[in-house]
Amino acid sequence: MTTNRPITQITQGEIPISVPSAGKECKTWYQVHGSLSAGIRPVVILHGGPGIPHNYCLPFIDLTRSHSIPLIFYDQLGCGRSTHLPEKKHDTSFWTIDLFLSELDNLLKYFEIQEDYDLLGQSWGGMLAAQHAVLQPRGLKNLIIANSPADMSSWAAAGNRFRSQLPQEEQDVLDRCEREDKEEGEEFEKALMVFYERHVCRTVPWPEDLVESFRLLKEDDTVYLTIGRGVKLMQLHNRIGRSEFNITGSLKTWDVRKDLHKINVPTLVINGRYDCAQDEVVEPFFRSIQKVKWYKFGDSSHLPQYEERDKFMELIAMFLGYTAA
Repeated sequence: MTTNRPITQITQGEIPISVPSAGKECKTWYQVHGSLSAGIRPVVILHGGPGIPHNYCLPFIDLTRSHSIPLIFYDQLGCGRSTHLPEKKHDTSFWTIDLFLSELDNLLKYFEIQEDYDLLGQSWGGMLAAQHAVLQPRGLKNLIIANSPADMSSWAAAGNRFRSQLPQEEQDVLDRCEREDKEEGEEFEKALMVFYERHVCRTVPWPEDLVESFRLLKEDDTVYLTIGRGVKLMQLHNRIGRSEFNITGSLKTWDVRKDLHKINVPTLVINGRYDCAQDEVVEPFFRSIQKVKWYKFGDSSHLPQYEERDKFMELIAMFLGYTAA
């Protein structure tokens, strides 16, 4: 990993957003690294989850430090430093993809960049970015979909396969704890961490920013449980069920494949060798998007921004048209 990276300009604040059905004033918290007035196209970062705050995406700051690319991070409604709405837990009519698309549009207009911006979406953020891109927004110039599925059924199938490849001892512990409804116990979490360290982040111990994102998720799991995976255990993007990769939130039937041909901007698709976003999970992006490149990280799982950090940043910078620093 590169060291001695220079400090960048940082500004942060809150953006008012009108959500009448929320029943209260809502705000989106943001943090900008670099300058939005330097004439360099900004990249908006869409974090995963849904409901896992931006912290684990902070390695992307390397792009600002090496190429002066301004980055806009934000916590989506319901998580991190943005407005929390725990009273809306399990309200699937409130927590919709359209809500998060409206929030993104509101952010673009607030910064007055809606005519010229790039998007980088990671995991759920890549799903959201794809949904935004199929609308063919005029200002979107480049799209990066990192470690994201094009549909949830293939994502679930990949998780099932990885579950079946765990050591038998861990499988037995997971099965027994699930059967006895002890999924929040130390024994279960220890066995589940074997899966996490294989297929989510292979950098051990986990980086502090990643740990912080999941700590914040555990404090408020409203979005995660409603639109995301709808499960008890909040430590990761997914719970692995005893007999299936259990996705029970309102994203269960999500599928953008039929609309991918509408994406008309240069697109970079990323996955990892050990990622639940396996080749068959991301291949529809490559097959259907008009102008697309696909890169697979050979030593990474779901978070190559940690696992192969320098190579990841070089790839993103080159895709966006920047030469090596």
